[in-house]
Amino acid sequence: MTQRDVVVWGGGCGGVAAALQSARSGADTTLLTPGPWLGGMVSSAGVCAPDGHELSCWQTGLWGAFLRQLELEEPTGLDHNWVSCFGYRPQTAERILQRWVAAEPKLEWRPGSMLEEVECCQGHIHSLQIRSTDGVESYAANVFIDGSDLGDLLSHTSAPFRWGWEAKETWDEPSAPEQSRLESEAFFQNQPIQSPTWVVMGQLHGELAPQRADAIPRIPFDRSIANFGLEKTVTYGRLPGGLVMLNWPLGGNDWHHGLDRALSVDGQARAELALDMQRHSKDFLAALSECSDGWIAPGNAFPGEDPSLALMPYWRESRRLIGRTTVTERDLLPISTGALRGPLPIDAQGRCTSIAVGTYANDHHYPGEDWPLAPKSVRWGGRWSGTPFCIPFDALISDSLTNLVMAEKGFSVSHMANGATRLQPLILNLGQVAGLAAAMAVRQGCAVGDLAVDAIQSALIHEPQAPAAVLPIWDWPHWHPHWAEAQTRGLVQPDQLNARGHLAGASSSNLKQPGLNQAPNQRHEIDLSGVVRGNAEEGYQLQTAEEIWSLITLEPAVHHWLAASDHSGQRLNFRGIKNPWGPWIRITGVHDHPI
Repeated sequence: MTQRDVVVWGGGCGGVAAALQSARSGADTTLLTPGPWLGGMVSSAGVCAPDGHELSCWQTGLWGAFLRQLELEEPTGLDHNWVSCFGYRPQTAERILQRWVAAEPKLEWRPGSMLEEVECCQGHIHSLQIRSTDGVESYAANVFIDGSDLGDLLSHTSAPFRWGWEAKETWDEPSAPEQSRLESEAFFQNQPIQSPTWVVMGQLHGELAPQRADAIPRIPFDRSIANFGLEKTVTYGRLPGGLVMLNWPLGGNDWHHGLDRALSVDGQARAELALDMQRHSKDFLAALSECSDGWIAPGNAFPGEDPSLALMPYWRESRRLIGRTTVTERDLLPISTGALRGPLPIDAQGRCTSIAVGTYANDHHYPGEDWPLAPKSVRWGGRWSGTPFCIPFDALISDSLTNLVMAEKGFSVSHMANGATRLQPLILNLGQVAGLAAAMAVRQGCAVGDLAVDAIQSALIHEPQAPAAVLPIWDWPHWHPHWAEAQTRGLVQPDQLNARGHLAGASSSNLKQPGLNQAPNQRHEIDLSGVVRGNAEEGYQLQTAEEIWSLITLEPAVHHWLAASDHSGQRLNFRGIKNPWGPWIRITGVHDHPI
């Protein structure tokens, strides 16, 4: 039996983040993955246009480090589609992750591992058994981390878990259905979790012919382009080099049938589910190709027999731990009318226990009409952005298994809240927390649940390679020299963080506000000049000599400058990056003296 400090099971993006941070924090760590690639959602599942955490104040932790490395390694930048401010090729992401893993002397990665058995005793995981090309092997560890997309390690233990819907009566979540509906309507039995997608990659060739079809005649995709048209439907997930991520929810390649097969102990049932999802996505690509007269065709993005097919499905929902605390929809929504953040998790001693910030609006995928969800978005920087919320440390651990930490979607969260917590940026940063906590527990010789949360928070804020935010503070972007000081001050005085995410009294202290032109220059930005039109509520436009562009920004200072006074009709000079598929210009800075 091999003894390690920390063992991470699963190739999700939370799993690789946990393994990296555990090793960087000094623990001898083994990462066991079933497939040949790392990264889950961000690479092997092909979801390469991440949602959420787009503003520079949220670009922290391993998510921020990953994003900045992508910007360096994609020659044409990341501004290529309209669903996200970041689009990259899965090969680029995987190259970065594998290089990071290889650089850690305390990290062993074992791809091609199949989880066979987990041995537990008195609320403690003792060891796990894997099968690989080397045969059957056993690993023992002080701490185990579940970094799989479906909570596979959790499922091999005796710990209880959640799967599927909870009634409104459970936590009084505004968007949850009543118990009577769960019991009487077939929809909830047929659709136990959010629909997954098996991403397929297309490749654009030339220009879309003007005689393109207005609809796809092939069922079940006949309504897929009705809302946005063919060109917008396809360029939704456009990536560098004309690669296209097909992950289209509106009559597209989401899969809705027989989802309980994902939990089946019958390998044949799981294999049939995978084939059903793959065929569905390939059929969708074929329908788009036919409709566009070959403008989009199968792409080349993954190893294997079919390089257009992702190596694994995009699971939006997992088995979910029953933890020390559960994040519900009530923990995501703004604390009052006009507020720009959710509630802070405060313990009995008045201390804030947040260890990560999420920002996604909340989004559920089912067949048919959109599920009605309580709003948690704000018009910000010329576009809609999700309001931030906190994840407490106790949502990653449970009392039923004292040395298990969750690093993926399977942490303790409700079905409704999962729609906002499942996204790549937050999961990367939750994985970072899991790995850090595991290494700290090993170093201190204690159970993970006995760690002091303030020590975890301080270590995250001051992490040498990827400092991570623990509080939803809007004013300081990741690059600002007083960012860490603002995070620390907010923890010491959580009552000073007001409902709009600003630290009270900060302007009169040594926490200087960011200036308009302090943001670092970005590789693909250019100087722009034109007449500004519009306002904060309706959006901004820049009228140049050639055309009119929508304006957006991810920088808090630029947002405040645009909203502070009426610039409409003024000729101004900016720094920015053009995204023809948005279509918008992303403003990175404002020159000091408007002309």
